[in-house]
Amino acid sequence: MPLEVLYDDGPVLVVNKRPGLLTQAPSGIDSLELWVRDFYRRREQIEGKFYVGIVHRLDRPVTGAIVFGRHARATQRLARQFQERTVSKTYWALVEGRVEPDEGTWRDHLHKRHGMAQAIVVPDDDPRGKHAVLHYAVRERLEGATWLEITLETGRTHQIRVQAASRGHAVLGDSQYGATMRFGEQTADERDRQIALHARQLAFRHPMREETVTVTAPLGPAWSEWAG
Repeated sequence: MPLEVLYDDGPVLVVNKRPGLLTQAPSGIDSLELWVRDFYRRREQIEGKFYVGIVHRLDRPVTGAIVFGRHARATQRLARQFQERTVSKTYWALVEGRVEPDEGTWRDHLHKRHGMAQAIVVPDDDPRGKHAVLHYAVRERLEGATWLEITLETGRTHQIRVQAASRGHAVLGDSQYGATMRFGEQTADERDRQIALHARQLAFRHPMREETVTVTAPLGPAWSEWAG
């Protein structure tokens, strides 16, 4: 499968991440970073080492828009926008059950469990907790599920997945957080399976020019059953 490039301008590359692929991984393990490096190596006929910056990450089973930097200055400027929460991040999610009301805000305190790729909701006064806020709107109500458009105000580990599951609305296919409904291809290796969470749109300032860049990532084939 070729790398799906959504935006390519100077030191900024936005791609549509496929499911089952880590954003970054130790040597010897496939990752999106390696795909991006291969893209530049082939296009620019590069030999040897060269710079590719990881600006942010998407979970392995998640798809959608993700940004990379071609040089250090651009990467630092992009990363600062994520840190300062000036990047607009919109996700689409199919979750179990009927979400009420039609729009709202979820506020929690989340704790990433030590040494584990998992997060939990903790009481507001728990010193381990980090404030997590998202805003949602119902796009469509489906049989046994709800299609949400989500805007992240914070960016915590597995934030959407944990906040939805803690309210009884696990993301479809997300067995790690208790989902009972399947989504997408049921591969032999569970780590390769997709969940119904898609980074639909990113809006950020171009790191070298004062202009806003808005990128929208198309849905993959697994959504066709639900998207009509």
